[in-house]
Amino acid sequence: MRWAGQQLDAEAPGALPGLGSIAGLVRSVTTPEFRGVTFHEVVARSALNSVPGGGLPFNWTVNPYRGCTHACRYCFARPTHKYLELDQGLDFDRQIVVKTNVADVLRRELARPSWGHEQVALGTNTDPYQRAEGRYQLMPGIIGALASSGTPLSVLTKGTLLRRDLELLVAAAAEVPVGIGVSLALGDEELRRRLEPGVPSVRGRLELIRSVSEVGLPCGVMVAPVLPWLTDSADQLDHLFGELAAAGATGVTTLVLHLRPGVKDWFMQWLAHDHPELVGRYESLYARGSNAAPSYRTAFEQKVRPLLEKHGFGRRSRHRSTNNPYGVVDAAGPTSASGWGETADPNQRSRPPTRTQTPAQDPLF
Repeated sequence: MRWAGQQLDAEAPGALPGLGSIAGLVRSVTTPEFRGVTFHEVVARSALNSVPGGGLPFNWTVNPYRGCTHACRYCFARPTHKYLELDQGLDFDRQIVVKTNVADVLRRELARPSWGHEQVALGTNTDPYQRAEGRYQLMPGIIGALASSGTPLSVLTKGTLLRRDLELLVAAAAEVPVGIGVSLALGDEELRRRLEPGVPSVRGRLELIRSVSEVGLPCGVMVAPVLPWLTDSADQLDHLFGELAAAGATGVTTLVLHLRPGVKDWFMQWLAHDHPELVGRYESLYARGSNAAPSYRTAFEQKVRPLLEKHGFGRRSRHRSTNNPYGVVDAAGPTSASGWGETADPNQRSRPPTRTQTPAQDPLF
């Protein structure tokens, strides 16, 4: 593979941070607890990633893992594995790259005089609380580094393992703004098992939302992706929003399924197997690219907005326009920002970024 056998000072243009661009595969590990999964432990030279464009409520991210054992068929991050000369199907689910020194590298980067103390988002590419985190425990060091440096942070996850770090996140929130987002799009447990087999149960994530709320942290929810003709009916969304409100969610973002090249092939294989009657409709809906047809997105927003308002998520989020290609509808509750998990204090983003460093870009969509 591109990043195998490299020295710490070697560079390969275009590779991802912590892998081919810098350094070094330390070892590859398989264990009985993770049957079929290989962990590739690498030494990273950078931790902070710059987010391209300006459409999201943060400019910086940290991703301690590449690949994800959640194995979601629709995951937009799958194409990142191609940079490692791994495939974006089963390899993405089973070949997990671990930046074992990411917390130490992050501390050094945050200590630079050029660092502007902007919000850093965790969980924007692959999930920082996937099962691998139970083994490697990288997140406590990352959270501690951010909080001690005075850097606001947010976490977006499907992983109930976040509950392990709630005490640490509460302590961090005493120092800096902290936002939590939980991703929960499929209320049907059987559909979840078929479409995102490595993700914790629906009930488990509802309990996670409740736990976050009980310790006093804001908890937004990403209802994403919404799957046309599978999870997009008014009855389904009404029921799910009701469950989220009862669990204590403080904001909701809905996002219509986005099928970028590569991801589309992997998802359509699943659709042809599980729902062959929908293949033609999806091909038509996504005929012009990665986004659902504008007519669908418009109709979806008209349907979902009243439901969000019904369940107390009616205040429009400040950072999103309804005129967007992804079919995003944000609604914050009365005490929080939206479901992205961003911090709620807008003053934390008022300082212009200082980019004397050149971190790699984090592909989001």
